[in-house]
Amino acid sequence: MGLSPEIQQAVEELGFQAPTPIQEKTIPFLLENNTDIVALAQTGTGKTAAFGLPILQQISPENKHTQALILSPTRELALQIANDLSNFSKFSKNITTVVVYGGADIRGQMKQLDKGASIVVGTPGRTLDLIKRKKLHVNEIKWLVLDEADEMLSMGFKDDLDSILETSPKEKQTLLFSATMPKEIVGIAKRYMTDPFEISVGKKNTGAENVEHHYYVINAKNRYIALKRVADVNPNIYGIIFCRTRAETKDVADKLMQDGYNADALHGDLSQAQRDHVMSRFRSKHLQMLVATDVAARGLDVNDLTHVINYNLPDDPEVYIHRSGRTGRAGKKGVSVTLIHLREKGKLNQVEKKVNKKFVKKQVPSGKEICEKQLFSLIDKMENIEVNETEIAQFMPVIYKKLAWLEREELIKRFVSLEFNRFLQYYENAPDINVDESRSGGGDFEFDDRGRRGRRQERSRGNERPGKRRKGYEFSRMFFTLGKKSGVNKRTIIDMVNQYMPGKSVEIGDIEVMKNFSFFEVDKRYEKQLLKAFSKATYKGQRVGIDIAKGK
Repeated sequence: MGLSPEIQQAVEELGFQAPTPIQEKTIPFLLENNTDIVALAQTGTGKTAAFGLPILQQISPENKHTQALILSPTRELALQIANDLSNFSKFSKNITTVVVYGGADIRGQMKQLDKGASIVVGTPGRTLDLIKRKKLHVNEIKWLVLDEADEMLSMGFKDDLDSILETSPKEKQTLLFSATMPKEIVGIAKRYMTDPFEISVGKKNTGAENVEHHYYVINAKNRYIALKRVADVNPNIYGIIFCRTRAETKDVADKLMQDGYNADALHGDLSQAQRDHVMSRFRSKHLQMLVATDVAARGLDVNDLTHVINYNLPDDPEVYIHRSGRTGRAGKKGVSVTLIHLREKGKLNQVEKKVNKKFVKKQVPSGKEICEKQLFSLIDKMENIEVNETEIAQFMPVIYKKLAWLEREELIKRFVSLEFNRFLQYYENAPDINVDESRSGGGDFEFDDRGRRGRRQERSRGNERPGKRRKGYEFSRMFFTLGKKSGVNKRTIIDMVNQYMPGKSVEIGDIEVMKNFSFFEVDKRYEKQLLKAFSKATYKGQRVGIDIAKGK
């Protein structure tokens, strides 16, 4: 690929043998061209080496100015990129990398910059702060990398990115890496890049190739029970469970821990030290399951995840793409599991089209299936356990004597039962919690393929028209601060009410979506709760709010 002996030596020492598809396409191009590029690739495909190796090779060690600026959405990802670059440049002389991010002492970062940095890796907010303080000088950079650009935009960094891009020299080479291609990314490319060359290792805005997509249809009240059964039928599960809110994340993690699972939560209420502790335990596989919100999980990069579980289906299909892309990395297979109820079937169809893959409906496993899977997993572990002969030798004579009265078959049965009995007891008479989609009943709302809300057929009343008021409800008319211009539709408002009012069956009446704002009707009994629940609501990085509508 034309890499220098120093970089080649570092790469070989790290154990890399063959380039990933994005590396194969990007590295030779960047070594031979100064053209801007837009590279579309899922997370975990080796993007850091794709842009890092050619930049390191072309850095001028004698030049004391900052020559490359790499922006990433989170502290964790910035640290990871900086660590990778340090490993890649292990045998290259006089190349220094400095990482800057919020939540850490800015004075220490300024001292590091004063000593000189060939490459600066940073989060947008702290990077812009240091530029304004005239501690980070970007007037001579040759490369500007936007890594996970779609994530940076969804986290609300657009203004910071605009300011940084406007400050940097026009003649630099801009490299934009993104898993999806929303219109905001297209806008950045048009405004700040010159005729960019597009490199893609997959279709735009589609899911990762090595991921299977499964879904289970259940009643909302059985969501946690279904989660446990999915975990139990996969004894070696190592995955992330995504929840909508901090409160739900804490609740699910607490329940899992109380039920004896190696699980913990990752959410915005944790201090940085607590967050680092949880992430360290998860990376070292001391935790099997991590329960997290989308925001909290950003920057968490783990290659060996077997499962991603969507405790709730996200509102935005692109969020699902990011979630599912966290498994099935480095050539390994992964499974993305989604728990839905009947009302979300139409919404699932929208996600399926976006991902461009067929989702497979699965039956929530029965107690018998789980017990069988756990039993054979236990036998596999027993077969493959490594015996420490030296340490165990002194105890064996007593153990042999104590168990001498047992026949071989009886001994095996007892060892197996020691672990197996708890699953037998727990799942004895466990009910079937799968929902029969052929039955209508219950009068719940469902959505068609376009996300339109309707009422399922009821035996006594026939079909009602979408949006028709139900008798016995007094409605309040609410003002909503976003409209069509922000990508909001009727479906968005329904989903947000469900998201911010979990566990509540809130009746919604007429919905009107205008260009810059919206109106919707809601059961008057929930008026105050709704106002409180939406006090810190966000949609695609924008703060939103609702209020009681004045007048007609």
